[in-house]
Amino acid sequence: MPSNLRRTAALCAAALLATLVPPAASAGAAGRPAASLRQATDALHATGVTGVSARLETGRTVTTARSGTGDLQTGRPVPRDAYIRIGSTTKTFVATVVLQLADERRLSLDDTVERWLPGVVRGQGNDGRRVTLRQLLQHTSGVPDYTGDALPDPTAAGYHEHRLTAYSSLRRVRLAMGHPPAFGPGTGWQYSNTNYVLAGLVIEAVTGRSWEREVRSRILRPLRLTGTTAPGDDPRLPHPHARNYQQFGPGEPLTDTTPAYLPFDGDADGAMISTAADTNRFFTALLGGELLSPARLAEMRRTVPEPEEHGSPPGTRYGLGISWTPLSCGGGYWGHSGSGFGYLVAPAVTEGARPAALTVTAHSRPGDQETAELQNKGVGDLVDHALCTA
Repeated sequence: MPSNLRRTAALCAAALLATLVPPAASAGAAGRPAASLRQATDALHATGVTGVSARLETGRTVTTARSGTGDLQTGRPVPRDAYIRIGSTTKTFVATVVLQLADERRLSLDDTVERWLPGVVRGQGNDGRRVTLRQLLQHTSGVPDYTGDALPDPTAAGYHEHRLTAYSSLRRVRLAMGHPPAFGPGTGWQYSNTNYVLAGLVIEAVTGRSWEREVRSRILRPLRLTGTTAPGDDPRLPHPHARNYQQFGPGEPLTDTTPAYLPFDGDADGAMISTAADTNRFFTALLGGELLSPARLAEMRRTVPEPEEHGSPPGTRYGLGISWTPLSCGGGYWGHSGSGFGYLVAPAVTEGARPAALTVTAHSRPGDQETAELQNKGVGDLVDHALCTA
């Protein structure tokens, strides 16, 4: 899994949840592919995830599987074609817009943040005159993460008290500027959601329009991604959807966290809602060259190692808003995971003669680190198994 899992794990990790309801029926092509994918979602459900769904597309074949429940109160299955929060997968959409602007020569990836956002990145040793747009997109900027400051109380009560607090982009950046940089620009790698809040502000500075409007006009409409939105400060999830559940500490009960936690679910670092079909289509189009010139796509795919201590599988590398992870059967896949209170989504796309696109969604997150790591590994194993047997 790409390392943005710490959006949730850094806040509250995971405890083994009991299997509360029988697995739901799976949908998709009959025969071995459907059975194999269903076995993989069942295995992830068995680690304690309340509800799991997966959509695998290979050529004209679509295989889906669902395990567990989409609602602990009613026991209903995870809905087919559900809307899902995609969290940090939003970053790939935002990076794509920045690279499109580079294609149009309206900006350069080597521009400094200061050029477009004068005086915004300052304080505690942070200096936007030394940070480039490329470094923002690749998490090599050293700019500190704001999300810890946006979570004053990491408990169920804190979630309910603060979840509707709306933060402006500049407020998020100001929170980050209260901390020193993690390292000098370009001298290390550390995931920071602030990087993409800044990228969203740069898009607005260059175009005069919000990052949401640019994503809609440049990506969602051309690709006809009608199930994908950037809802801003609207915390609701459209129907149909599974409910998301967060355990805020070891042994604590599950809290329904389906409504967004707006302090860090409302900006260019993680605000978007989509469907598995739309997410697969986006990554397939992106890697297939439909959204960027060959030169810009090559820059996006130019990666640096992602340290294992950030929670990624061995060998994971990070490009510009997209990561590459090796497969056990050889080769690898591109994607960008997303997570938040109560959910985790893992898109993955392979290339070559027989490309495959997969999106996996888990609808609960645990409260202790050991189980969080177990479930994160389970998601990674599901992706690896599905793509290696596609």
